[in-house]
Amino acid sequence: MNREEFDDAVTEVEFEFAKLQETVARKRLKVAIVFEGRDAAGKGGVIKTILKRMNPRIWRVVALPKPSDRELTEWYFQRYVRQLPAGGEVVLFDRSWYNRAVVEPVMGFCTQDQYEAFMREVPQFEKMLVDSGTILIKYWIHVSADEQEDRFQDRACDPRKRWKLSPIDLEGRRRWVEFAKYRDAMFMQTHTDHAPWRTVDGDDKEKARLNCMRSILDTIPYEFNEEAFEPIKLPARQTAKEVGYDDPEIGEDLMVKDYYPGV
Repeated sequence: MNREEFDDAVTEVEFEFAKLQETVARKRLKVAIVFEGRDAAGKGGVIKTILKRMNPRIWRVVALPKPSDRELTEWYFQRYVRQLPAGGEVVLFDRSWYNRAVVEPVMGFCTQDQYEAFMREVPQFEKMLVDSGTILIKYWIHVSADEQEDRFQDRACDPRKRWKLSPIDLEGRRRWVEFAKYRDAMFMQTHTDHAPWRTVDGDDKEKARLNCMRSILDTIPYEFNEEAFEPIKLPARQTAKEVGYDDPEIGEDLMVKDYYPGV
C-alpha cells in the first residue's frame, strides 16, 4: 500500500470514526481498548492514526510508567481501574494490565505467585468490566522477528528515534522465545467469550492501522445521526466599527523571525 492509497483509506475510515465518536458521546458509552504486542510492533502508530482527527475530550490514551513504591503495595489492578472510561469516553491503553502476563515475568519484575494470581484473576476482572457496561476490546499487534529487527536497527541509527529504544526493549529482543512462551499462555488463559483477543498482523504498518480501525468499527455498535452532521451555519463576524474598536495590525516586534522567506 503506497502513501496515497493509505491516506485515502484513512480518510474514509475517519468519517466512520466520526460517527462512532458521536454515538459514544450521545449514548454515554464506556469503551476501553487494550493494545499489546512486542516492542516496535506498531502499537503507538495505530493509536496515533486513530486519534489524528478525534476529539481529545472523548478519546484518551493511557500509557502508565512503572509503578511507584506506593502502587507496588496496592491491588495489582488498582492503578488501571483509576484510568477506566466514564460514560462518553474511549480509553486507549498503550500497554495495560497485561504487562503482568508477559513483560513482568520475562523480565523478573514479578514473582511466580504474583503471575499465577494475575492469570486467575484477570478473566474475572474483565468480566466485571463487561458486566458493568464497559465495551472492552483487546488487540495483540504481531510483528515478526525480521521486521522487528529492521525497526530496531532503524531506531538505533536514527537520532530522532533513539528514545524509542530502552534497555528493556533490548532485553526483550534478546528474550524473544521467552516472550513467545508467555504470550501463548496469555492467549490460552485469557481469551474468553466476554473479552476475546484479536490479533493484528503488524508487519505492514499501514495495513495494520487500517485493519485495526476497521475491526474497532465492526466491534462497537454505532449509528449515523444525520442531524448531528448537518453543516454548521456560522454566525456573522462582528466588525470593529460595531463595537467601536480600532483594530491595529500586530506589531512586527512581536512576530517571530521568518525562517523561510520566499517560501
